[in-house]
Amino acid sequence: MPASDPRDLRPPQKTAPPWARMLLAAVLGAAALWWYWEPPTEPPAQPDNTPAAAAPAAPAASAAPPAGSASSPQHPIEAPKAALPALADADTHVADALAELLGRGPVQSLLLTDGFVRRVVTTVDNLPRASAPARLWPVQPTPQRFAVQGEGEAAVIAPANAGRYGALLSFAEAAPLERAVQLYASLYPLFQQAYEELGYPGRYFNDRLVAVLDHLQQAPEPQGPLAVRLLEVRGEMADPRPWVRWEFADPQLQSLSAGQKMLVRMGPANEKRAKILLARLHRLLATGVAPAPAAPR
Repeated sequence: MPASDPRDLRPPQKTAPPWARMLLAAVLGAAALWWYWEPPTEPPAQPDNTPAAAAPAAPAASAAPPAGSASSPQHPIEAPKAALPALADADTHVADALAELLGRGPVQSLLLTDGFVRRVVTTVDNLPRASAPARLWPVQPTPQRFAVQGEGEAAVIAPANAGRYGALLSFAEAAPLERAVQLYASLYPLFQQAYEELGYPGRYFNDRLVAVLDHLQQAPEPQGPLAVRLLEVRGEMADPRPWVRWEFADPQLQSLSAGQKMLVRMGPANEKRAKILLARLHRLLATGVAPAPAAPR
């Protein structure tokens, strides 16, 4: 019996790639962005709150982690002074820290705090690749669907689709970014451990995060209606979720990384807003981050 994929943290759900939530997740734990475009359906897996990590398949050159190592990081994070729980036992500690920053309600409604650190690390590492499975994201699923108008070769992303991102981007823009990055620094040893367990011993997670943010900012900004086509899947049973199979008709757009495609699908106005947030986050993480001072006891 073949071993299950240790990255498969949760069974597939009715999701939509939330850029803004993922930006928040990235800020609060590693990086966050991307929503509202569901990836192709994948085989279900058994839930695992503290999944073991394993080495991923060798990435393409453009998706390779940065050259910096844990001993000589390009973008170091100042070590926190406060003790942290073990990674396998850190969910409650991380959830409480997020709730203190954002409020218990938003954390419970937006984020998936079981295995949160590993979810963030895996998602950040996947964004420059061809696929970033939604079941591994550190965010709650949303019932909203990707909207298309027209049929056949005339199918394009519906203009109304961009409206689904406004509230989420506004939420991300209002988030206390500097404090969130300080929280990330305070929890950084957990992210570093999760990254090494993912298959990168001697690599530095913050270097990977900075490189991924830079990669996302290079996404193209095409104008006008974007043509899409429905990926054909042959079978006797009807697909209960056909909206997950839309892809760009333009081969150049379809060849973009998972993260860049998510940004393009948001629409040009939203993509520009998202890139402003990415640039702020990139600047904070690339210039050195110190953990938040410990609260007086």
